[in-house]
Amino acid sequence: MKLDQSVKDYGEKFKKEYSLLRRAIRRYDRIVVYRHSKPDYDAMGTQMGLVTFLKDNFPNKEIHFVGDNHVTFTPRLFPVTEKLPDSFFADPFMAIVVDVGDTDRIADPRFQKAKYVAKMDHHPCKEQIARHPIVDLGAAAASEIVVDFCLNWKGASLSKEAARYFYIGLVGDSGRFMYSSTTAHTFAIAQGLIATGISISDIYLEMYEKKIDDLKVTAYVLNHFAVSPHGVAYYCLPAKVQEELKITSEQGKTNVNLFSNIAGINAWCSITEDPNPKDWCWRVSIRSKKADISPIAFKWGGGGHAQASGARIKDLTELDAFIKDLDDMFA
Repeated sequence: MKLDQSVKDYGEKFKKEYSLLRRAIRRYDRIVVYRHSKPDYDAMGTQMGLVTFLKDNFPNKEIHFVGDNHVTFTPRLFPVTEKLPDSFFADPFMAIVVDVGDTDRIADPRFQKAKYVAKMDHHPCKEQIARHPIVDLGAAAASEIVVDFCLNWKGASLSKEAARYFYIGLVGDSGRFMYSSTTAHTFAIAQGLIATGISISDIYLEMYEKKIDDLKVTAYVLNHFAVSPHGVAYYCLPAKVQEELKITSEQGKTNVNLFSNIAGINAWCSITEDPNPKDWCWRVSIRSKKADISPIAFKWGGGGHAQASGARIKDLTELDAFIKDLDDMFA
């Protein structure tokens, strides 16, 4: 396939890092691909896309993927995650970490046992995870970076199966190409994936098809949301309500973008109680039309991107202060 100029330029930008990563992949016969816990489309799509790409091009290598499963994505969109025994990690292996900035969010801590750790990501990070990380904070998705790496690997092939996974990650984190992080390079990567023969209409149906019971959750959100004085829309889903609606805390944010195209709403949030005994809190998913909400997310124990971030509050006594911080951005 003839490469788009933006893909060539991107490959030139990371020429040294790509070369080092290719060399490491060739050197190790045992490779494990990691991503962040509580995965989203991009985390799982990038992980499985890379795993498939490596298996396709190196059939004699032992390639694995680890991490927690998603309540609805697996096995509907992605295979159930492997469970590797501790004994596997006793022998030399390479770890490739995708779509996660910091070690405390990597779904399986045993990456630290790897002889070589590589990383491809689009998040700001607080610590050094890999020797030669490939990080682009301006990329719309981690899959955008990893696909570019694959396309710039001369002689390697990108299968339809790998492309499907990557495309899920790309559209998931770019908001179906609506977020401001979407660039000409993002579309060039999408073009490269579509050229493999994937059906994007089938992929969208797989990703976004809902059941009748999902309408009950949407109805609850539409009947219980609030809007701040300067256009911050939000809704809360206590654990009791989740139980009544038969959803999990991970599913609490699925309706957050109901408010994305409403005039007068500048940012919107889902605030979902997560009654995990180890870390009881309310998880917040934040989105915005134009404003960079990531500083607010960082202030409230989270992080992310300009128009899509996550945060947390200890309990609803902090809700007013959190909403005020967002509301003040639009005053």
